[in-house]
Amino acid sequence: MRLPRASGLLLHPTSLPGPYGIGDLGPAAVRFVDFLAAAGQRCWQVLPLGPTSFGDSPYQSPSTFAGNVLLLSLEALRDDGLLAATDLIAARGDPTRVDYGAVLAARTPLLRAAAARLCAGAAPALAEEWARFRAAEADWLDDYALFMALKDAHAGASWSAWEPDLALRAPAALARWRAQLAREAEAHAALQFLFFRQWAALRARAAALGIRVVGDLPIFVAADSADVWAHRELYQLDAAGAPYAVAGVPPDYFSATGQLWGNPLYDWEAHAAQGFAWWIARLRAAFRRYDVVRIDHFIGFTRYWAVPAGATTAAHGAWRPGPGAAVLDAIRAALGEPAIVAEDLGVVTPEVDALRARFALPGMKVLQFAFDGDATNRFLPHAYDANCVVYTGTHDNDTTAGWYGAAAAPLRRAVRRYLGIGRDGAVVERLVRLAFASVADTAIVPVQDLLALDSGARMNHPGRSEGNWAWRLRDGQLGTADEERLAELAETYGR
Repeated sequence: MRLPRASGLLLHPTSLPGPYGIGDLGPAAVRFVDFLAAAGQRCWQVLPLGPTSFGDSPYQSPSTFAGNVLLLSLEALRDDGLLAATDLIAARGDPTRVDYGAVLAARTPLLRAAAARLCAGAAPALAEEWARFRAAEADWLDDYALFMALKDAHAGASWSAWEPDLALRAPAALARWRAQLAREAEAHAALQFLFFRQWAALRARAAALGIRVVGDLPIFVAADSADVWAHRELYQLDAAGAPYAVAGVPPDYFSATGQLWGNPLYDWEAHAAQGFAWWIARLRAAFRRYDVVRIDHFIGFTRYWAVPAGATTAAHGAWRPGPGAAVLDAIRAALGEPAIVAEDLGVVTPEVDALRARFALPGMKVLQFAFDGDATNRFLPHAYDANCVVYTGTHDNDTTAGWYGAAAAPLRRAVRRYLGIGRDGAVVERLVRLAFASVADTAIVPVQDLLALDSGARMNHPGRSEGNWAWRLRDGQLGTADEERLAELAETYGR
C-alpha cells in the first residue's frame, strides 16, 4: 500500500516533557500533537508502546499486545476520580532524563491504587466502557493479566523459573493460580484498559488534526513474555520451554560481534499450520492502535540469524529460511492491504527486495548510511524509488549532529559535496531539508535532528544493555521557529 506524500517527526512518548519523571500520554502529548498540526506535519512516529522490562527497551516487552502503563497520564487518572491531587506530588521526578527505577518506585503504588479504585467501582462512568474493553481484548488480555500477576507473585522471576506445572500451563495449576490471583490479575487488566483509553483519546485528537500515527512492531517477542508462555508451540523451544537457538544479527554497522537479541525463534511450520492466526491477531491489534505499522527487521520474513542458546555474542550463528510471502499473504487475506512499512536495513538480499516489492511495501532509507560509498549507494536520495520512508537517522543511530561530528574527514567531505556546501555549518539542517526534498513518499525526522542536538540526546546504543531510552525533550525546547521551519519545508516540498 502506497503512503501519501507526507512528513513528520519521530518522538517516543517517554521523551515528552513533564514533571513526573517520564513522558506520558497527558498534556505534553496533546501539545506535541497540536505542534505537529500547526507545523504542517502529518505523521507522528513512535517506538513500540508495550511494557518494558530489564534494560528498559521497548523492543523487549512482556507482551506484544499490551501497553506500557508507565505512560499513563496521572492528571487524567486524577480527572477520572482514580487518584487524588495529592497523589501526584509523590510522582514528581527528573525532567531531564528518564530514571526508570525511580519512575517505577514512584508510579507503581499510584497505578495500583488507581486500578483498585476502578475495580471497586470508584468511577461508575467508566464501568460500561471497562466491560466492553475486557470482552473485546480477552484473547490476549486474560493471559497477559494472569502472567503479570504471576510474575509479581514470583518476585519478577521469568516464567521458565516457575514451578514446572505452572510454567508449562498444566490446567489444574492454571485454575488454582487464577483463583488465587483473581484480584491481582483484574488490576493488571484494569491498567491496560486505562492505558488504551488514554491512547485512543490521544490518537483521536491526532486523527482530527490529520495526523497519522506510525507504530513500531518488533518482528520477534521477548522470551519472558505472555506471548511465549501462552503459545509455546509457536516457538523453537524444548519440552521444558528452553530455546534451542535465539535471535540476533551477524556483525554489522552497529557491532563487530553482531547483535545478540536473545529472543526465541518462531516455529514457522507451526504458525503455517494454524494459518498464521497469531500473526493476524497481532497485526489486527496493532492497527487498532496505529494508522501505519513499521515491522522492525522485516528481513526476518525471508531469513533469520539463529544463534546457539548460551552463546555470548551473535558472531557465530546460521541463516535459516523464514516464511516468505506466506505470512504476508495470510495477513493481507485477513486484513486487506494494511499500511505496513518494511524495515529493510542491514544486509538486504534480492529475496528481501522481491518480497517487499511483491506486496508494494515501502522500505526505509537512512541518510546517515548514504555517504560511505559512491554514487550508487542505495541510501542517496537520487537513487530512491518514491515508495519509501526516508529518515535522517533512527532511534538506533547517533543523532545526526553527533554522527557528523564524529565522522572521519573523507565522510564529512562526501556529505558536504553531496549537499553542495564548502563548510560544516548547518549540515544537520541541510540534511533535514534533503529528506523533505527527496522523492520519498514519507520523510520522518527524529526531534533530536530537528533541533540539531548532539550525542547526549541519543536514544539507543545497539548492543549496550544500559543507559538507553532515557532522553527527554525539555519544556519549551520546541518553539515557534521550529514550527515555522517545518511548515515551510512541508509546503515547499509538497508534504
